[in-house]
Amino acid sequence: MAGTVLVTGGSGYIGGETVRQLLARGWTVHTTVRSLAKEAALRPQLGGTPETLRFFAADLMDDAGWAAANEGCTHVAHVASPFPLAVPKDENELIVPAREGTLRALRFAREAGATRFVQTSSAAAIAYGHPPGKNDFDERDWTNLDAPNVAPYIKSKTVAERAARDWVAANAPDMTFCSVNPVAVFGPVTSDDLSTSVEIIKRMIEGAVPLIPKMGVGVVDVRDVAKMHVMALEAPADKVRNERFAACVEFMWANEVAAALREGLGDKARKVPTRDMPDWLGKLLALFMPEMKQMRAEGGKVRRVSGQHARDVLGFDYIPARQSVIDTARSLLDQGIVKV
Repeated sequence: MAGTVLVTGGSGYIGGETVRQLLARGWTVHTTVRSLAKEAALRPQLGGTPETLRFFAADLMDDAGWAAANEGCTHVAHVASPFPLAVPKDENELIVPAREGTLRALRFAREAGATRFVQTSSAAAIAYGHPPGKNDFDERDWTNLDAPNVAPYIKSKTVAERAARDWVAANAPDMTFCSVNPVAVFGPVTSDDLSTSVEIIKRMIEGAVPLIPKMGVGVVDVRDVAKMHVMALEAPADKVRNERFAACVEFMWANEVAAALREGLGDKARKVPTRDMPDWLGKLLALFMPEMKQMRAEGGKVRRVSGQHARDVLGFDYIPARQSVIDTARSLLDQGIVKV
């Protein structure tokens, strides 16, 4: 199956990989970027030709460019969403663009006659705000926004997915809608514009975090997240309509990530920490390192998100978590983004 598909956020980690996989499967791809000045650098990374890959300038908070981007597209993968390293002072800096951008993408998709819409949501919309002691989650769970201390990014993804599902039910009931909900995304990178997840690997390899924080994350590979989008775009409508596909292969503690790096990289992992970080130091570092602030919020917590539903419905097969961690590191080293 191939036709014309819009992938929003083609300059991003997941969006770029989704574009590459769709082009490889014969799709004609439209993709949105904030500025067309990015096209010259992006085209060699993404591939395709001017006929098979077209760039459109569009912003989540502005109608300009969206009609042109959607023209002729029967399918949409809405990947674009704000994901900063630092926690914003005002949570609406994340929540409003995530919600309004998603609704804007849906409106213009419907007006262009799109019949399939895949939203990149997140495990953030699944696994937070639950009672202590709940450690296992799947696509049936929803983050509780009424719980205390739910971070702005987590709220933004939950609000955006809820809003999308409500909008489709009320305004486009014939559209086949589903979401992909990845945990922390690792895997090879194509530029030094790094996601928050990959930034953690980078800091481990270069020795910027000398001790291992007591935290863990669910791991999934960017190649698998993109593949899940592609499969959701191409599968029969009755298989994916209104589905949520949590994308996760394994929960890994930071010390397991560090061990995988040491085992996979040999001497190039000589700066990877080997000792655990005392709790008091984690609190201190969180005062001036944005990523440590987010790590502290997760300290000691286990959130195992099951990726089994995608296996059952789509026949999905995941890249092993340790392989994904090692491939992330190797790509950072091979491209000179990290020097050790």
